[in-house]
Amino acid sequence: MILLRSSLRRVGSPGDPPLLCSQCLRRNPPPPAGTNRFLSTTARLQSAIANRPSPSKALHKSYFSSNKKLGFQNGLFTSFSPVNASHQLDSSSPSRAPTETDTSSANAAEATSELPHRRRKRLKDEAAQSNAAEPVIPPDASAQLSTFSSTLPKTSIRRKLAAFLALTKPRLSFLILLTTTSAYGMYPISSLLALDPAMTPLPTLSTSTLTFFYLTTGTFLSCCSANTLNMFFEPKYDALMSRTRNRPLVRGLVSPHGAVIFAIITAGLGLGLLYFGTNPTVAGLSAANIALYAFVYTPMKRIHVVNTWVGALVGGIPPLMGWVAAAGQTATTGHDTWRDMLLSEDSIGGWLLAAILFAWQFPHFNALSHTIREEYKAAGYKMMCWTNPARNARVALRYSVLMFPISIGLWWVGVVGNGFLVGSTFANGWLVKEAYRFWQHQGANGSARGLFWASIWQLPILLVGGLVTKKGLWDGVWRNAFGQPDEDEDEDYVYYDDEEATAGETVSQNSTPQSSPVPS
Repeated sequence: MILLRSSLRRVGSPGDPPLLCSQCLRRNPPPPAGTNRFLSTTARLQSAIANRPSPSKALHKSYFSSNKKLGFQNGLFTSFSPVNASHQLDSSSPSRAPTETDTSSANAAEATSELPHRRRKRLKDEAAQSNAAEPVIPPDASAQLSTFSSTLPKTSIRRKLAAFLALTKPRLSFLILLTTTSAYGMYPISSLLALDPAMTPLPTLSTSTLTFFYLTTGTFLSCCSANTLNMFFEPKYDALMSRTRNRPLVRGLVSPHGAVIFAIITAGLGLGLLYFGTNPTVAGLSAANIALYAFVYTPMKRIHVVNTWVGALVGGIPPLMGWVAAAGQTATTGHDTWRDMLLSEDSIGGWLLAAILFAWQFPHFNALSHTIREEYKAAGYKMMCWTNPARNARVALRYSVLMFPISIGLWWVGVVGNGFLVGSTFANGWLVKEAYRFWQHQGANGSARGLFWASIWQLPILLVGGLVTKKGLWDGVWRNAFGQPDEDEDEDYVYYDDEEATAGETVSQNSTPQSSPVPS
């Protein structure tokens, strides 16, 4: 008996008594009461159970179904499993309440047995019920360049170049270039984007290409200056937001003194190229945009929500710059005044393109700011996304609807052809649909994400669609493909009409009665 009891003790650890089967316990009853051996064994057993760590109480139907199957297959050996033993011990003590650890273990067991498509549906439903804001902002290019710059040696030239490039906000600068050059290309003169070389003399075409180079380079450098000044004025506020805390001035990759010098140099070069390469009106618009963005919009973000309208005005000026640069025609034209460039009948197309960019800012920025409204609030920025969320959604919907009449106006004044009406209707309809969902759900249920990405795609569709459907763009291709009208037939027809008219005059003169001579 003593040998058998000793062998049974060696089956498992003293802290795991459920490993003993019930048959062995019945075959070997404990010693009579009152013996010291029984008291010592009972005391050891109780202390082992008390000191034993509490097992997980993941009581799930998948566990019992799987262990039932194993029990039929393996018979008695199932009872010797440590997992089954722990669950048997838990089932014998139902009075203990489940803890947080038990709940997490149950969720983990459920996740492992859950099918992938059911898991995706469950997570989507949980996110919809909690109305959690989804991260929709793509990685910030300035932050990425700053991170890359910090990994390089401090004496490396690439480190400095990457840090200064981060000051320019490359993605924003590229978007401004897209709007400027699109307006330049849509200006209704034959020397811009003409597919028929016979329509444009070579000197004029080469001159417009040179103007295009001045326009793109000067606009990019002006954007670099404005964005650098924007970062220079608010590094302590950028440090409070996850989206901007990795900017170069916040991380100390560029000194404030170096940032100011960089802004002055880029502004001087950019405005000089625009002044001498396009015309003074374009340079004046660019200078006004730098001042408006750096010295009006940037401080107003902490004062009043009207800053969103000021920022939209900043976004509407670049397409007007492209239109005025095309109106100048060449780099040497200086006889037209700024009134002729901006207030004449030919400038209506440029103002309509500026209106598209002005209206586009609201659905794009209002959806983007909604996803980080708490960070804007913590940093002290006065944005509609947290001061008045209902107004934030209404404004986004209102300006999305405004895209329809503005797009029709471009067709009405003859800037674009009929194909633009079809493409713009689909793009604007998509934007309005997502803006309505954004207003209906107040940014929840993924509506902010949907509106943000709709605005990302809607603007390039309009701009590229306007370039492709430019009025008169395909006339030369059409004539080359189907032939030109026979000019000789037209000349013969005109000559026949002239000959008939001459003959008619002769007949009328011959039929006129002559007066008889007066008798003398």
